[in-house]
Order: sequence, then structure tokens, then C-alpha cells
Amino acid sequence: MPLPPLKAPARLSQRLWGTTKGFASSLLLFSTLIVFNLLQTSSLLIKLVSPKAFRRANREMADIWWGWCDKMAEHVYHIDVNVSGDDVPYRENALVVCNHQEMADITVLFRLARRKGRLGDLKFFVKDILKYIPGVGWGMLFIDCPFIKRNWTADRDYLARVFKKILDNRIPLWLVSFVEGTRVKPHKIERSRAFALANGLKPLEHLLIPRSKGFCATVENLRGHLDAVYDVSIGYIEGVPTLWQWIKGYVKRVNVHVRRYAIATLPSGEADLSAWLQRRFEEKDGLMDHYYRNGEFPAA
Repeated sequence: MPLPPLKAPARLSQRLWGTTKGFASSLLLFSTLIVFNLLQTSSLLIKLVSPKAFRRANREMADIWWGWCDKMAEHVYHIDVNVSGDDVPYRENALVVCNHQEMADITVLFRLARRKGRLGDLKFFVKDILKYIPGVGWGMLFIDCPFIKRNWTADRDYLARVFKKILDNRIPLWLVSFVEGTRVKPHKIERSRAFALANGLKPLEHLLIPRSKGFCATVENLRGHLDAVYDVSIGYIEGVPTLWQWIKGYVKRVNVHVRRYAIATLPSGEADLSAWLQRRFEEKDGLMDHYYRNGEFPAA
């Protein structure tokens, strides 16, 4: 089973100081984000003349603002993100498949992306409702994140248009997909295990059975553009933090393990790709089991 939620510090003074820092950081970041939303809206004028310049401008704004978020985590809160596994190349195009425990997972990925020159090129599969929310939602809309309804019939044609736009314009990206479809919780693991047993799959102890349709469509449609699939595993220490706990500075260290698979090595066809993804999650489940028992990912 995954780690329990992270507990707050025992001392009242630490909790009060964390809350003070959290409110100050949130006010600063949200106020600047609204300014960036206004700048992004103004950039629509550029789009009329040059869609490429419009995308570049919004890419740079994402890189700056997400960079502020990660630099604050690194230099103000001193959060150490320790990365092991494959040393992935700088600035290659990738589909990033990651286990999903809390919203803080996204901020962990900022550190990895910043180190590899892809912070401003991050794109996430996100819920459709988020595009109507000022701040992060509007920001993601301007950088062409795919907004999905989690209904394959409704999403299929929309995603085909998104993929065509990426291909036609050769848009650089790390496209992040939390293929479990939701955050891992003990009761969801029990449901996932029941589903696996009913469908002839290996039940997982620490993860959910991955939802493969979006993954397969992404690989098949972007095969000529993607260089690799990154299988990223995030391991917290002592407990899984909420985003608010991350902002309050309760987290000091996170471990991340990366496995890189060249896109040319992946099979073709939905059935074979779905089976490939299932095998990767069975391996990832073993990785997480090793992590929870030993406090670190295996050396190789």
C-alpha cells in the first residue's frame, strides 16, 4: 500500500511558521500568475500575425513562472529532489508516465523538467473543467495542454486534433500522463485489484491498473515526433504531502526514479501497447515495493 498522508510537524511553532510561509508564497505566486494570465491574453494579438511566436511567448512565460515555483522550493524551502535511474537526454521530446499520489507530484516533476531544459515545454493531460479556472487553468489553456473529459468517445476526436497540431508545428514537449487516472488511495487500490482479478491481470499492491486508451493513442499518433517514453516513479518520505503541505515547507526530500524507453522499441497496435504499459506498471509496482521496504529505489 502507498504511504499514509504526511503528518504536520508536532511543534506548534513549526506549524505556525509553515502556515505563514505558505500564505506568503501563495499570495506572491498567485498574484504573479494573474499578471501572466493577462500577458497571455494580450499575446492573442501576436497569434494573429505569427502562431509560432505566440506559442514561443507562452512557452517562455510557463518556463518563467514554473521556474519560480521550483526555485522557491529548492532555494527557500530547501526541498531536495534526488533523481536515480536513467539519465535522460537534454531537451528531447517525451511522453512522461508517472505514478500519481497527490497534486505535489506535479511540483516534483518541475525539478526534473527544469534540469533537462523542458520546464516550459511541459504539457499535462488535465480535467476539462480546469480550463475555466483563472490562474493555472487559463495558463495551461494558453500552452495547449490537452483538456479531457475522461470519456473516450468524447475525447478521441479532440485528442486527434491536439496531436495533429503538435505534429504539424513540431512543438517540443514533455507530455505528462498520470495513466492511473486518479490519485492512489487504499480503497482505490482494492477496487483496482478486484478489476485486475476479474480481467485476468496481475493485481498491483501499490499502484492502480493503468488506463491505456489515452496512452496508446498518444504513442501511435506522436510516434514520429516523440523520442522516448519516460517511466517516472515518485517516492515520498514519511508520508504523502498535499500541495498545501509542500507550499508550507513540510517536505524536505523526495526520491524520483526514471526509466527511459526509446519510442522505436515500443510495439505497435493498441493491444500490444496496452500490454506493454501493463508490464511497465507491474515493474513499477515492484520498484515501489522496494522503495517502501528500503527507503530508496534500487541502484540499477
